[in-house]
Amino acid sequence: MPRVSEAHLAARRQQILDAARICFIRNGFHVTSMQDVIAEAGLSVGAVYRYFKSKNEIIEAIAEVYSLQIGGVLERALGDPDRGLVEVMAAALHVIDDNVGPDGALRIAVQVWAEAVRDERAAAIVERLYRRFRDTFVQVARRAIDNGELPADGQPAAIGAALFSLVVGYGLQRLLIGTPNRTHYLAGVRALLGR
Repeated sequence: MPRVSEAHLAARRQQILDAARICFIRNGFHVTSMQDVIAEAGLSVGAVYRYFKSKNEIIEAIAEVYSLQIGGVLERALGDPDRGLVEVMAAALHVIDDNVGPDGALRIAVQVWAEAVRDERAAAIVERLYRRFRDTFVQVARRAIDNGELPADGQPAAIGAALFSLVVGYGLQRLLIGTPNRTHYLAGVRALLGR
């Protein structure tokens, strides 16, 4: 039997994730079954279960992709010593804007948050990913303190948690009520930071 290439395996995995995103956005995470994902992917039961043993594994994989996307943006922003705190926040908000549309990952994230309240596995996924996000914002805060953008006696963990909340809050507002736009929101962030 011929070996299947890594590219083929990656494409199949992505096909399943894409199908799951469609199902989760269309019907919600809680209502969508593995059978729905299998039908949407157009693959056999065995093919789907080869990659994912459960719906939670699929959700974890989708959340991981989103997490890596935001983490990558923040790491690039942190890697640029000329980028200030507000510019880093703007980059994070830009990722939110890219994922707030009708097929955006933020719609799935909100469903996972709701599921996390009632399901321990979903709660573990959310805790792991969001701790990582928050830790990144702690690094953002630490750099802003070191660069003199924030008070020298500021507590990076506390500031990072607040910065993280500003990004999540922006995403929820954009998703639920459609406003504010990024420029308007950043004006508020600048005012809060005394910039």
